[in-house]
Amino acid sequence: MREILSDLSDAMSDPDPVRRAQIQMKRPLPKRFYKDVSIGRTSDGYSILLDGRPVRTPAKRLLAVESAALADRLKAEWESQAEEIDPAKMPVTRLVNTALDGVADNRQAVLDEIVRFAGTDMICYRADSPERLVERQRESWDPVLDWAAAALGARFILAEGVMHQEQPQPAIAAFAAALEKFSSPLALACIHTVTTLTGSAILALAFAQGRLDAETVWKLAHIDEDWQIEHWGTDEEAFRRRELRLHELYVAAGVFSILAPH
Repeated sequence: MREILSDLSDAMSDPDPVRRAQIQMKRPLPKRFYKDVSIGRTSDGYSILLDGRPVRTPAKRLLAVESAALADRLKAEWESQAEEIDPAKMPVTRLVNTALDGVADNRQAVLDEIVRFAGTDMICYRADSPERLVERQRESWDPVLDWAAAALGARFILAEGVMHQEQPQPAIAAFAAALEKFSSPLALACIHTVTTLTGSAILALAFAQGRLDAETVWKLAHIDEDWQIEHWGTDEEAFRRRELRLHELYVAAGVFSILAPH
């Protein structure tokens, strides 16, 4: 099991879902080596058992979660594997592995990275033309920034174009203080995933705080891209990449909602 799980970790660790799919196309998928999938109780919560043996992460930690509902989702992923084990069809397992192996021992670094995103957040950078796009950004993003100012005390400054705008330190500090409330490795992994998929830590925190749902976050994160598609269209590869990213976001949002239902 160790060798197979080690192979799986290579394909499941890349942050780009398209890249993960490409990795899988370049290597044969491992054969399913187990018959029965069950859930066990441990001091860490609920673990996944394959033929009675506990599954471990690539770093050899016990694959265990605190929520029974989340354990059911992990169990369903392992049960759904057919003759071969396809990591592309195990997004919840990958997310939990990331939390246990990558976030648990590096919590402050992950927090700091999300805060850095807020310092150059996408929704603070506005187009100067055409007017309809400028208006669409203002109508879509200003209410989120108004919420951040009122609810978090984080007042961000807007900028036009791509020139860097240094955000006020009090705004960054207020944002960081609000983010600190999400202390579990898995919750942070979910927020980090939403941040990187959208380019906006502010949208990710608005989701975590229950201000926005996942569908709205996705829509707001793609104001510019949707404008381009409306006027210039898209191609099959770009559409596929977008669909994979959307699925990743919904997985992260779904896991987060199990942890902290709004």
